[in-house]
Amino acid sequence: MPNYDYECQKCGNRFEVFQSMNDAKLTDCRVESCDGQVKRLLGTGGGIIFKGSGFYQTDYRSSSYQAGAKADGGGSAKSDASPAPSAPSSSSSCCGGGSCSQ
Repeated sequence: MPNYDYECQKCGNRFEVFQSMNDAKLTDCRVESCDGQVKRLLGTGGGIIFKGSGFYQTDYRSSSYQAGAKADGGGSAKSDASPAPSAPSSSSSCCGGGSCSQ
């Protein structure tokens, strides 16, 4: 069931209602002291929500493409193991292990 946004034509009050698509549109403002008519606003629709650890280029490839990639030795782009970071060498940079005087 979708959410619908309404706005009162008299007082400008905006509110959202969770109702079935088959329900009739609301006509009266929800503010007790206002007797204005409400108009249903056009919504932008639901946004896409990505959940999980991530999405990869090869997730939706065809099975023939995946078989060809495995045959080439490329494997899958989806890898849980990340390469270990290399330890900085004190001789390879001017600030290898401490403060830099340059």
